[in-house]
Amino acid sequence: MKTKFLYAVILLLFFSTSVDAQCAMCRAVLESEEGQETAKGINNGIVYLMIVPYVLIGTVGYFVYRNKKKSKSSEEQ
Repeated sequence: MKTKFLYAVILLLFFSTSVDAQCAMCRAVLESEEGQETAKGINNGIVYLMIVPYVLIGTVGYFVYRNKKKSKSSEEQ
């Protein structure tokens, strides 16, 4: 089970793709700008804001898993 999870994580890390998180209207307005620095900044900000909920949910999931594992091992003793 643990090795399958590790392989899945490695697979996802190696086959990641570039994401463009802008909506169609934002993209159309920002593409007309020279240099594209503002577009890159807005896209990075959107991706950053999308990551925060996943990190929070992952943290809560980790603590739930750890507490269940701890309670299971204390029941066996």
